[in-house]
Amino acid sequence: MAAYSTYTDQELLSLLKEEDHIAFNEVHHRYYTELIRYAYHIVDDKEVCSDLVQDVLVWFWEHRQQHQMRSIKGYLIMAVKYQVANYIRKGKVRANYVLSAASVETHTLNEESLELKELKVVIDTLIQQLPDKCGEIFRLSREEQLSNKEIAVKLGISEVTVAVQIKRALDKLRGSLGKMYFWISFFI
Repeated sequence: MAAYSTYTDQELLSLLKEEDHIAFNEVHHRYYTELIRYAYHIVDDKEVCSDLVQDVLVWFWEHRQQHQMRSIKGYLIMAVKYQVANYIRKGKVRANYVLSAASVETHTLNEESLELKELKVVIDTLIQQLPDKCGEIFRLSREEQLSNKEIAVKLGISEVTVAVQIKRALDKLRGSLGKMYFWISFFI
C-alpha cells in the first residue's frame, strides 16, 4: 500500500474503476480524518459525523464507475456537505448549523472556489429579486438568524405569515437554481 500513497487522485480513480480495493483504502486513509473534521465542525457529534462520512465513502465506492472529477478530496468534501445538509434538513440539528457551514473555510476546494463565489453572487442576486416583504423576512431568517417568532414580533405579523414567506422564497430560489438547489443550504 505504500506505493499507493504516491498515486495522484487521477491514478487512484483509474484503479477504483478496476475495483482495486487497495486504491479505495488509500482514498479512505488520505481523506477520512479531514472529512470527519469538516462534518464535526458543523454537526458537533462524532458518531453522527462518522456515520455521514462512512455513507459518503460507501456511496463513492459503489458509484466508482461514474466518477469523473479532478479532485477526490474536493468531491468528497462536497458530498459530505450534501450529507450534512440532508441531516440538518431532516431536523436533527438546529438550523443555525447551516449558516456555520457557509462560514467554513473553503480553501480546500481551490478548484471549485471560483464557481462557489459565482454561485453565491447568483443566490444573492436572486434574493434581491424577491418581493420586498418576502426578501426582508428571508434575510432576517438567514442573515440575522432570527426565529419565525422573533421575525413575527419584529415586523408585527403572524408566525404563519413568516413561515409562508420563507417557504415562498425557498421555492423561488429552488425554481431559479434548478439542480443546483442543494448548494443553497451553504450560502443562505
